[in-house]
Amino acid sequence: MTGRPSRAPSARGEACAEDPAALIPAALGAIERLVALDASCGATAAVPAVREALRRIPQLSADPARLRHSDRDLLAALAELSEVIGWILFDAGHYHRARRMNARALALAELCGDRGIARLTLLNHSMLEAHTGRPRAALETAARVAGARPLPALVGSLVLVRRAHATAMLGGRREAVALISRARSRFLDGASPNDPPWAWWIDRTELLGHEGWVLSRLRAWGRAVPLLYEAATAPGPSYRHLFTAELLSALVRARAWGEAEELIADVAPRAAGIGSVRTTETLGATAVRLLASPGAPPNLRDAAAFLLESLPVRTGGPGSLIPRNHPA
Repeated sequence: MTGRPSRAPSARGEACAEDPAALIPAALGAIERLVALDASCGATAAVPAVREALRRIPQLSADPARLRHSDRDLLAALAELSEVIGWILFDAGHYHRARRMNARALALAELCGDRGIARLTLLNHSMLEAHTGRPRAALETAARVAGARPLPALVGSLVLVRRAHATAMLGGRREAVALISRARSRFLDGASPNDPPWAWWIDRTELLGHEGWVLSRLRAWGRAVPLLYEAATAPGPSYRHLFTAELLSALVRARAWGEAEELIADVAPRAAGIGSVRTTETLGATAVRLLASPGAPPNLRDAAAFLLESLPVRTGGPGSLIPRNHPA
C-alpha cells in the first residue's frame, strides 16, 4: 500500500504543539473539516476527525488556566474548535465527553472574551441538558446566555426556543407555547447587525421544526405534525434528520397509523446511514413504543421491527433505546 508514512500525522501534531504560530491555522482548519463532515455525513462520521484533532492539538486537552497567557486569537480559535467538538460529541451520543468539552469551550471563550462562542456553547449545552432529562438545568443554562445588553435577534430567538423545550418538559403548557411564539416573532424580525457569524443556520426551517417539536412535547398533535413534516421534508444539513424522528414520534403518539407506516417505509432503508445518535435514539424509542402497543396494526408493528433492525448497532444496545426526554 502506498501513501503517507504512518508517523507523519504525529510529526504534524508535534509541530502544532511546539510552534504556536502553527496552532491557529491548524485549529481553524480542523473547524472547517469538522463542520463540513457534520453537515454532510453526521456527527458519528465526524468522531474520527475529532480524535485526530485532539491528538494533533494537545492544547485541546490542557487545563485552560495554563493557557491564560496565550495569544488571544489562539484562545479564540481553540474555544471555537472546542465548541464544535462539544456539539459533535453531543450529537454522536458521547454525552459525558460533550459536557467536558463544553466546559473547556466556555473557559477558553472567557479567557479571550469571545462572548459569541460562549453563548453558542451555552445554547448547545442547554440542549444537551434537555436531551438527557434535566430540564431545570437546561433552563438555568439558557438563562446564562443573557448579558447586560439586549441579545441580538437570532440569538434571542434561540434562547426562547431552548426555554420553550425545557418549560414544555416541566409541564408548563401555556408558558411553553408563549415562549415558542415569541421565538418565532423574534426570528421574523430578521437578523440584527450584532448577530454572530455562527447564527447563519437559524433559519425558517429550524424554527418550524422546533416549534413543532415543542408542540409535540405538549401533545398538541394537530399543530405539531404539519410543522414537523415541513421541517423534515425541507433540504438541509444532516442533523435535521432529528425532525424526521420527532415527526414519527408525534404520528405514533397521535395514533396516525397510516402516516406512521409510510414514514417508516421511507426512513428504514436509509436508517443505517443516519449519523446522529440523538436521531437514532428517538427512532429506536418510537419503534419500541410501537412494538409494545397492542392497538397498533400488525403491519405497522412489523414495520417498526424492520426499523429497529435497520438502525445502527449502538441504538440496539441494552438501555440505549429510550432517551430520558422521551416517555416510554
